[in-house]
Amino acid sequence: MHLSKKAEYALRATIHLGIAAEMGLPVVSGVELADANRLPLKFIERILQELREAGIVETKRGKLGGYALATPPEKIRIGDLVRLMDGRLAPIACASEFAYQRCTCPDEDHCGLRMLMIDVRNAIAGILDRYTLAQVVEVTLRKMRRDGIAPPFSSLAGNKTGASPVRGKADPADGFLMGLSELALPPKQQQESEKP
Repeated sequence: MHLSKKAEYALRATIHLGIAAEMGLPVVSGVELADANRLPLKFIERILQELREAGIVETKRGKLGGYALATPPEKIRIGDLVRLMDGRLAPIACASEFAYQRCTCPDEDHCGLRMLMIDVRNAIAGILDRYTLAQVVEVTLRKMRRDGIAPPFSSLAGNKTGASPVRGKADPADGFLMGLSELALPPKQQQESEKP
C-alpha cells in the first residue's frame, strides 16, 4: 500500500481537528490547519472540502469560522478515511475488497502474487479498520504530554507552547500500537514504563 499525499494530509488534518476539539477549540481555520501541518492552504482546503462532502468535517462561516469534525471521532475509522482519499487499501487492484479490478493474470484464482497481496491487504485493513480517530488523538496527546510537548493549537486554547524535538529515523518504540498499549496499563505501570 502506498499512502498518497492527499490521504496523508487528510489524516493529519482530521487528527489535528480532533486534537483541537480536545483542547477546547470548537473550530479551526484553514490557515491554522495548514500552518500546524506545514501544508499548502489551497491543497488542505480542497481536501477539507472532500471531507465535508463525505460528512466527516463541517464548516462554520463568519469571522470566527473554520472547520470542525462533523462526525464524532470515535465513529471515524482510519481505514475509512484512507479509502475515501485513496480508494483502496490493497497494493494491487485485483486484491481489493472494495475497489476490485480484474488484472491481466491468466489464472487469477491461482495467482501467488494475488494471494500474497490479499494477505497484505488484510493485514493493513486489520490495523487501519481497528482504530478510530479518537484513539489516534488520545495516543498522540498522551505522548505529547509525556514528552513535555505542547499540542497543536494549545496557544490558541490559552496553554503554553513548547518546541518539538528534532527526530531522525523512525523508532519502532514510537509507533501507535506501542502508545495504545500504554493506555491499557494501570497508572502505576505506565509511570514505571516511562522511566528511562
